[in-house]
Amino acid sequence: MNYQDIEGSELFEATNEFEEDTFTNCNFSGVNLTSVSFIGCKFDSCDLGNAKFSNTDLKDIYFHKCKLIGLRFDNCNPFLLSFSFSSSILNMCSFYNMNIPSTKFENCELIDADFAGAVLKGSSFINCDLKNSMFESSNLEKCDFASSYNYSIDPEINNVKGAKFSLYGLPGLLYKYDIIIE
Repeated sequence: MNYQDIEGSELFEATNEFEEDTFTNCNFSGVNLTSVSFIGCKFDSCDLGNAKFSNTDLKDIYFHKCKLIGLRFDNCNPFLLSFSFSSSILNMCSFYNMNIPSTKFENCELIDADFAGAVLKGSSFINCDLKNSMFESSNLEKCDFASSYNYSIDPEINNVKGAKFSLYGLPGLLYKYDIIIE
């Protein structure tokens, strides 16, 4: 089913399971999505900023041009959790201790996001702004950061084996040494 231009929580009062549905230009900002199940759904140009996730199912979800500010993805149901993001704003989101390998972030703003303890093995960060995002004890093995920018990742406290970085991203790997790179 296609849902368009919906505001607020009334949709979730009628049902809490959505499968293969598309949400376009919907405003779910601040809505309580506790125990709501989304399977194979697409969100296009939606605002879910500060929505409440608790035991929320996000299985094979695609977010495109969405505003996802302040979301606690780490409160979602971890069983079969999978999602991808393109051209979305994910500022101040938490992915703390999540097991989300092979996740795709493309053209996203991830300012002040928390990836501490996250398993992101094989994920791609394509042209993403990672300013002030936290990577601590994170598994970044084989991740692609080559086109991303503004990140600060300490290779001594994160697993970066096989990860891709560009020459321009070098300062983000050496920031703690307070050296000047020209």
